[in-house]
Amino acid sequence: MTTLAQEFTKGIVKENPLFRLILGMCPTLAVSVTAINSFGMGVSVIAVLLCSNIVISAVRNVIPAKVRIPAYIMIIATFVTLVEMVLNAFAPELFEALGIFIPLIVVNCIILGRAEAFARKNTIGRSIIDALGIGLGYTISLVLLGVIRELFGAGSIFGYQVMGTAFEPMGVLAVAPGAFITLGVMLGLFNYLFKHFGIE
Repeated sequence: MTTLAQEFTKGIVKENPLFRLILGMCPTLAVSVTAINSFGMGVSVIAVLLCSNIVISAVRNVIPAKVRIPAYIMIIATFVTLVEMVLNAFAPELFEALGIFIPLIVVNCIILGRAEAFARKNTIGRSIIDALGIGLGYTISLVLLGVIRELFGAGSIFGYQVMGTAFEPMGVLAVAPGAFITLGVMLGLFNYLFKHFGIE
């Protein structure tokens, strides 16, 4: 059995949702135009993943096998609704920027996948560690993508201008094709690094 430290770090490196498992692509490509949007989506996913993992692990022996997927979706949808309400109340600008991608967390394959593959088979403690590792890995990857797109597409990071007046933004990075280009380059780079350092 893996240690808790290994359980936590696997989501950041070996089972990174974005760069290793290629999961959650729809919100990744849509919201990563700025670092702040990426961070907001990442934190939202962590909150939903953590809470749903805890509840699913706690009730895993109570839910009949035939209805476990609908039950998981109901649990996840409950926490997505709570996150949506909190964002709308305390961060309305971020809520507007993320738009439809907040409710779509319900069907995010990262969250449902961890519920099915991990939380239903493990204790609450291990499920918490798993959720934190996977969620943090996704958030770091998403923010990194957002920082690169915002920096070269608008000359700013988290809304603060860091490039001089002579800087010419690469407009393509601020639109949908730029998301595919940036993600493709980063996937190639990380796959090379993983192979180079023998990370399987």
